[in-house]
Amino acid sequence: MREPVGSVAATDTRSPRLDRGDIDEAARWLTGRVWKTPVVRSDQLDALCGARLWLKTENLQRGGSFKVRGALLAVERLAASGSRGVIAQSTGNHAIAVALAAREYALPTVVVLPSDAAPAKIRRIREAGAHVVTAGTVLAERVAVVEELRELHGYDVIDPYENPHVVAGQGTATAELIGQVTAQGGKLDAVIVPIGGGSAVAGAALAAAGQDVAVIGAEPRAIPAFTEALRAGRPVTVPAGRTIADGLRPDRIGALPFDLAHRAVSGVVTVSETAIADALRASFLHARLVIEPAAATALAAALEHASGHGTEVGVLLTGGNVEPSLVTSLLADHEVPDLHTAAR
Repeated sequence: MREPVGSVAATDTRSPRLDRGDIDEAARWLTGRVWKTPVVRSDQLDALCGARLWLKTENLQRGGSFKVRGALLAVERLAASGSRGVIAQSTGNHAIAVALAAREYALPTVVVLPSDAAPAKIRRIREAGAHVVTAGTVLAERVAVVEELRELHGYDVIDPYENPHVVAGQGTATAELIGQVTAQGGKLDAVIVPIGGGSAVAGAALAAAGQDVAVIGAEPRAIPAFTEALRAGRPVTVPAGRTIADGLRPDRIGALPFDLAHRAVSGVVTVSETAIADALRASFLHARLVIEPAAATALAAALEHASGHGTEVGVLLTGGNVEPSLVTSLLADHEVPDLHTAAR
């Protein structure tokens, strides 16, 4: 990548020196390494929200989510520097992505997940050859175990939020979305992305810089980590409620994403559990897309608020690694199921 990012070690969180040029450089490097997922439309979804929605289908991406973009970039940098192995903490998708990327470079991989992580995500991680360790249900518990493992093994940590290569890689998804809409004769007024630890919204903010596209964040009402960070003027740990959006469980926004996004976002929407479930169901019924609840959070925000942000709105559907039983339950029952996820 360009010198500003290339000069930052893969585990260094001191510098948020990233800009749109780093997204462009990441996109060039990722060409041929990730899939250019389609942008799809749905007349029914447009009618529901009163705007034209452009859905970026990263649920169809390698590894089932956009996370592979940042993971490939970060792992390649470490492999080139002679890394002995990698460690990552995650609620699921970042771990899958790191495991897949590390396998390409034959790097040993250990991932730390919540003790109640989704079984489907655990299976995908193990299929990619990584060793899985579980640690509690809150972010701080996973981070503590990552540090213990780093000291034990001497492996490099690929943080899902604080690593600048990860953030730049994730931003390529939004950059692609903007470019694909333009190529189809459209002009986005806004893009809506889900917020967990913050790499998606930070990457989107970088990708939209100078594009006259507003960036709107969406997070579960049960875990308003970015909303509260904006109020406090800094990242804060929030009480964690229950959510089916297991990919958005971090109870604290990352410091690097906050630095990059807090002035760049045009707004943040909090979404109820019922709205997330309804959006997941609507995606399947009206767009024929199977998405996970984290992605459905962005779609839910679009269905409720898109018309307030313009007539052409992009939605980053970040992943599709969803438990089959959850999809079955939501399609069969209009009530939100009482699942295991104690959100963190």
